[in-house]
Amino acid sequence: MHRVAVAQAEGRAPSLVGAVGRDGRCLWSGARSCVVDEVPDAETQYRVGSITKTFTAVLVMRLRDEGRLDLGDPLEKHLPGTGVGEATVAQLLGHSAGLAAESPSPWWERTPGTVRPRLRDVLGDRPLPHPVGRRHHYSNPGYTLLGSLVEAVRGEPWEAVLRQEILEPLGMHRTSAQPQAPHAGGWAVHPWADVMMPEPAHDLGLMAAAGQLWSTASDLCRFGGFLADGDERVLSADSVREMRRPSVPPESGDWESGYGLGLQLVRRAGRTLIGHSGSLPGFIAGLWVSVEEGVTGVALANATSGPLTVAVAGDLVGIVADAEPRFPERWRPMPEVDPSVLELAGPWYWGTHAFGLKVVADHGLELYPLKGGGRGARFRAEASGPAWVGLDGYYAGETLTVVRRNDGTVDHLDLGSFVFTREPYDPAAEVPGGVDAVGWRGLPR
Repeated sequence: MHRVAVAQAEGRAPSLVGAVGRDGRCLWSGARSCVVDEVPDAETQYRVGSITKTFTAVLVMRLRDEGRLDLGDPLEKHLPGTGVGEATVAQLLGHSAGLAAESPSPWWERTPGTVRPRLRDVLGDRPLPHPVGRRHHYSNPGYTLLGSLVEAVRGEPWEAVLRQEILEPLGMHRTSAQPQAPHAGGWAVHPWADVMMPEPAHDLGLMAAAGQLWSTASDLCRFGGFLADGDERVLSADSVREMRRPSVPPESGDWESGYGLGLQLVRRAGRTLIGHSGSLPGFIAGLWVSVEEGVTGVALANATSGPLTVAVAGDLVGIVADAEPRFPERWRPMPEVDPSVLELAGPWYWGTHAFGLKVVADHGLELYPLKGGGRGARFRAEASGPAWVGLDGYYAGETLTVVRRNDGTVDHLDLGSFVFTREPYDPAAEVPGGVDAVGWRGLPR
C-alpha cells in the first residue's frame, strides 16, 4: 500500500490502483485518489493501451495452433495488398517487420479511427523505414495489421473474436473495447502546475488491436496467471512459453530487456518478468508476471504521464516474491518407470566432460554438467520411438537417441551427433575417431 501511495503522490496521478495476483487470482489490491471519498478499486476500468497487443498476439497464436496459418507465412498470404506483404507473421508479432512506429499524422491516439478508415491510411506512403527482419523496431501499425489478419482469417470483427476466444473463457468480464462503468476518466496533469484537464477517449478503429482495451486490476491479475501457465481453453502452456522467448536481439546496449511474441521481457532485481506496458492519453498501465514465483503485479493510473506504472507493477511483484516466496511442489516419486529408461540414469561422459543424467517425472530426462559450466537441458520422450527431444538451452529441439548393441545393452547416447559414453572415451563404445589402443597413461619420469 505504501508503494501505491508513493506512486500516486510523487507521480501526481488523479488516481492509481495497484494489485497483486498469485496463480491467476487477485489476492490484494489498493488504491489512492485525489478525491478522498471516490477511491477506485480492483473492479474499476482503466484504459490499458498497448497491453492490448498481448491479447492480439494470443489470438494469432491460436490461429497458428489450429493450423490456419504459420508464423513463417508472409502477411501477403492471408492479407494481400497491404504493401508490406513480405513481412512474416512472426516478424509482426516481435516488432521486427521493419514497419514505422506510428501511423501518419494526425496523432492517432487522440483522434478517432474514422480518420484512418483503410489500412493504407494507417501505414502511410513509407510503411517500411527499416529492412524487414533485421532489427527490433516497435510498431503500432504492425499490430493493426495483426488485428486485420485475425479478422480476415476468422471472418469476424477483432473485438468479437477477442471476447469469444479469450475474455469469456478466462472470465475477464470487466475487460472490453469500450468503457463500462465504473471506469476512470482520463486526465492530463500540467507538468509545471498542480492542475489538470480531461483527455479525449476515441474509438481507435482499425488500430484497436494495438491499444483499444479497457480493463481492471482484477482481470489483469487473471490474465497474468494465464501468461504464466497457459489455459487449454485459450492457449496451451507450450504456446504461451513460446510467446515468452525473445524473438529478436535487443537494441545495442539494451541487454536487460527484450521482446517475445506480443510480450515484453525484462530482468529486474535479478528476476525475469514478462508482460507489457501500456499508455494512451489520459492513462498509463503496467502488467508484469514472475513465472517462477507465480506472482502478477498490476498498476493502473489515469494520467497521461507521471507515475511509472511499469516500475510500480514490478515492485509489487518483488515485494510479494521476497516476503512470501513460492512454496515448491512436494517431491513425489513417479508411479512407475520403464527399466530401459532407468538404466540410463547416472554419470555419462562427452569426451572428458562429466555429466549426470536424471530420470524425472512426465517421461523426461535431465542432463546437467557435474563440474563447472556446460550444456545442460531437459528432454521429453517422443511417442514415436526410443528418443527424446530437447526442451531448452543449447539442445532445444535436438534429438537424444539411445544406441544399443546387438545384445540390447547400451553402447552410447547420441545427442545431435555428440557421443556420450559411460566412461571417458570408452574403448568398448563407438566413439567417433576411435580410441587410442594404449589408452590412458601417465607422464614417464
